[in-house]
Amino acid sequence: MSARLGDIWVYLSASPLLGLTLTLVAYQVAYALYARAGFHPLLNPVAVTVALIALALTASGTPYQTYFAGAQFIHFLLGPATVALAIPLHAQWGRLKREWRALLLALVCGSATAAGSAVFFAWILGAAPVTLKSLAPKSVTTPIAMGIAEKIGGLPSLTAVLVVSTGIIGAVLGKYILDALKVRDPAARGFAIGVAAHGIGTARAFQVSEEAGAFAGLGMGLNGVLTALLVPLALWLLGKF
Repeated sequence: MSARLGDIWVYLSASPLLGLTLTLVAYQVAYALYARAGFHPLLNPVAVTVALIALALTASGTPYQTYFAGAQFIHFLLGPATVALAIPLHAQWGRLKREWRALLLALVCGSATAAGSAVFFAWILGAAPVTLKSLAPKSVTTPIAMGIAEKIGGLPSLTAVLVVSTGIIGAVLGKYILDALKVRDPAARGFAIGVAAHGIGTARAFQVSEEAGAFAGLGMGLNGVLTALLVPLALWLLGKF
């Protein structure tokens, strides 16, 4: 049995199927643990999957480039998956028309707080300018965040790590923070999670309810657009003083 598994690993390690297979298997294991624990936020399947993949790559000595050659197929599907969020959002169109002012205000406040607080505290702690610029878009979905970081002089690779970390933390702690603040409305909870924790938070919101997930997707998308406009503008204005 072990010899057969060894043969399978040798075959996969020389094929782009390695990244795809490893990602799918790791996520299935992580989700099984998540479900067995009653969907406890601390066992977020994305966080567990990242840990399992990192452990497997380190133990086998597999270069990240070899892994990503297969995993890029899943990476490509992020675009269509994001666009598909418009489908559940369409079912909430009536509420959107009624509450667009409140959502717009929440978006501006949430986007400014997400970028501003991270940069401010990092600056207080003495972070380098390139780190500050990499931190600014950390609450935006990865492709947009990396694009913003590149344009403003940050490190896209560092931004990607910060984005994933932000999403995992938001998905894990978001429920407890919103409960403590006595935010009960699924739409409000979803929108807040989407603005603060982008795609990973949105996936968590869909596990709660379709309404929460729809508004989380809306928050994620709008926050990406607004951050792409506000962060470069803020840096330009700061450079004027």
